[in-house]
Amino acid sequence: MEFFLGNPFSTPVGQLIEKATSSSLPSEDWALNMEICDIVNAAEEGPRDAVRAIKKRIVGNKNFKEVMMTLTVLETCVKNCGYRFHVLVTTRDFIEGVLVRSIIPRNNPPAVLHDRVLSIIQAWADAFRSSPDLTGVVSVYEDLRRKGLEFPTVELEGYSSHQNHKEVKTWLPLPLLSFCANTVVFLNLFFSWGPVPDLSGEWAYCHYSACWSYSHQTPTAAATERSAQTRQRRK
Repeated sequence: MEFFLGNPFSTPVGQLIEKATSSSLPSEDWALNMEICDIVNAAEEGPRDAVRAIKKRIVGNKNFKEVMMTLTVLETCVKNCGYRFHVLVTTRDFIEGVLVRSIIPRNNPPAVLHDRVLSIIQAWADAFRSSPDLTGVVSVYEDLRRKGLEFPTVELEGYSSHQNHKEVKTWLPLPLLSFCANTVVFLNLFFSWGPVPDLSGEWAYCHYSACWSYSHQTPTAAATERSAQTRQRRK
């Protein structure tokens, strides 16, 4: 079916992904990666177009620097985008057909790529284990463990474990978020990430859901680290 959808790099977000994952870049362009997240969140077809471009950049690509940079874009999107993106990349088809496929022995992947992919699979399995619509990655992770693959030790920095992704968006001013830093124990049943305004009038991301679970970083702590001109993002 994707054959009939045209070049994945012809869409606005696809063009940015191609640019952000070019082997000619000396290192990751974080401003560009954040712009990709903005488009994914804003455009109706943003998540699907981004996933198509990411898949195109990884599958069959022997330029392992490009693959590694694409994994960075992928992780950045998972940490900064919502359910519409998550539901596409946590399927068994994507995990097996894109991530696992990139490290099969006949592709002779470098050890750093091999470990990076396994770390992503393990982190996602832990983060989305309690989300019924996102457990395809959990199934693949358990299958790989049963086959004897050893996963590296990873930290879930930037991921929220046991998320409920049925989002209800609201607008909250930054002073209220700062106040919440002192009352997070009381309020942590309600807060996750989605769009909120900061003091400069720009929009950052903070939505609330029916059930929020705190992993390594409270949203208010992250929010207070922003300058007045920049928006909070998780790398």
